[in-house]
Amino acid sequence: MANIATYWQNGDTIDYKNETGAKIAAGSCMLIGAVLGVAGGDIEKDEVGALVVSGVFEIPKKAAVALTVGQRVKYTDTDGIDAATGADDAVGYAVEAADADAGTALVKLLG
Repeated sequence: MANIATYWQNGDTIDYKNETGAKIAAGSCMLIGAVLGVAGGDIEKDEVGALVVSGVFEIPKKAAVALTVGQRVKYTDTDGIDAATGADDAVGYAVEAADADAGTALVKLLG
C-alpha cells in the first residue's frame, strides 16, 4: 500500500501556538528548532498565529560580524544574525553583503 499525503498548506507560513506566556509582536523572530520564522502578525498568548518561514527579511545582526553574499547565517535571540559554523545551524543566507558595523542583514530564510 502506498503512503498517501494530504495537502495542508503552502509552507510559506506555518501555524504556531504561542506558549511563551506573552503576546508575540508582528515581525518578531522566533527560532523553532532549526527553523527561523517571523511573526506575520501579533500572536496573542495561547493563540495560534502565522510564522513566515520563507522570503527575505531585514533582521538585526550581531555586532562586529561581516557577512558576504550567499554566506550561511544562524540566529540567536541574544545576538541576532551571525555567521553559521555549518549547515546544521544555518537558518538562511545573506542576500546582500553586510559590513561589520551594520546593525542588520538581509537574509533569505531556508524555511
